[in-house]
Amino acid sequence: MTSIRMLRAALLGSVVALAATGAARAADCDVTVGLVMELTGPAGEYGQAGAKSVEMALRDLNDAGGVAGCKIVTDTRDSQSQGTVAVDVATQLVQVKKVPVIIGGIISSVSIPILTSVTAPAKIPQVSPASSSPTLTKLGRDGKTNGVFFRTITSDALQGIAAAKFAVDQGIKKIAIINVNNDFGVNMVNEFATAYKALGGEITSTTPYNEKQSSYQSEVTAALASSPEALYLVSTPVDGATIARAWISQGGPQKFLLNDGMNSAEFIKNVGPEYLNDAYGTSSGTDATASTDYFNKEYKAFSGLDPASPAADRSYDAGAIVGLAIAEASKDTGKADSAGILTSIRKVLDPKGTVIHAGKDEFAKALALIKDGKPIKYEGVIGPVTFDEVGDITGPFRLWRIQNGEVTTVGTMSTADIDKVKASLAK
Repeated sequence: MTSIRMLRAALLGSVVALAATGAARAADCDVTVGLVMELTGPAGEYGQAGAKSVEMALRDLNDAGGVAGCKIVTDTRDSQSQGTVAVDVATQLVQVKKVPVIIGGIISSVSIPILTSVTAPAKIPQVSPASSSPTLTKLGRDGKTNGVFFRTITSDALQGIAAAKFAVDQGIKKIAIINVNNDFGVNMVNEFATAYKALGGEITSTTPYNEKQSSYQSEVTAALASSPEALYLVSTPVDGATIARAWISQGGPQKFLLNDGMNSAEFIKNVGPEYLNDAYGTSSGTDATASTDYFNKEYKAFSGLDPASPAADRSYDAGAIVGLAIAEASKDTGKADSAGILTSIRKVLDPKGTVIHAGKDEFAKALALIKDGKPIKYEGVIGPVTFDEVGDITGPFRLWRIQNGEVTTVGTMSTADIDKVKASLAK
């Protein structure tokens, strides 16, 4: 009996050892994507939605077969909506975890320091779903990014023009501006102001603010002193709600123009929907594809969040593009390094390739084509994506209005429409 027990124990030990070895090999096989998101802080709502979207895209790729039988996983770090924290966690991901690619951040004041301090010097590709500052374009054109930066959102240089035209079209001729005092806010205001004045609008005052203040009464008082017809609030949902409440409590006109990130259920709830029935905004828009339909149907069940959450749609595309690029880069060697991923990001958007949409079945088709050495063209949730030489995209803008606590689309402004306004401003 003793011998039988010993044999059974030995066999059990062998099975456990083999299982452990298999698990270790599977873990070694995984490709880790570094994910730096604003999970907390003023931009926490964006980062939480963005992280879920990336996870959904990579889940779909893994369910489709993964990369050579291996999984793509994330190592997610919270930037806390702070550039210094973002640099620290990105450095850990690159230098310690040796990730070959980073997705993030969401806001420009996080993405820019990651780019200049971490990814560009290390030549690690970085894809931001929502950082829209024109500074990122300038860094690329000035040769300071090593060509590693891409973003799945249009530049604020274009959104500023769209917002100015939208405001004038809504009959807003005199507007005060309160804006977050960072790269995003300052650039947005500069682009808006140039276009708005040229279109005949009057900016009565411009008041920058610093984030995370307990009160913004003094900024609101300064803005109201100029007797504007409306407020252009360039902010994030948490601080923006505090500012809007102060504006309303001081008797400011309940007419608002809002930037893309203020398309937020949290902002509407915290201000009070009854005060926002004359609030308008602009967001980077979409050219609807089968990917759009898939995402809108599946995202809430996966994440518990609304598919219209800020940055959600374009974060899925960032994850899908990175995941497909990893598959493309590893098709020959079974491994995906940073240089291979960097080259492959544009390859999976080949205009001559077979069109691929979002979801497990479509990704399975994509992985089979990649394995056979055939080109693919991913068409995303936001529409067909093409990166220019500095990693920028072009696309339409969504024009929206808040009514009875709901955000409704009231129009679109195409790339051609923006170009027409730009041309008129140049005259």
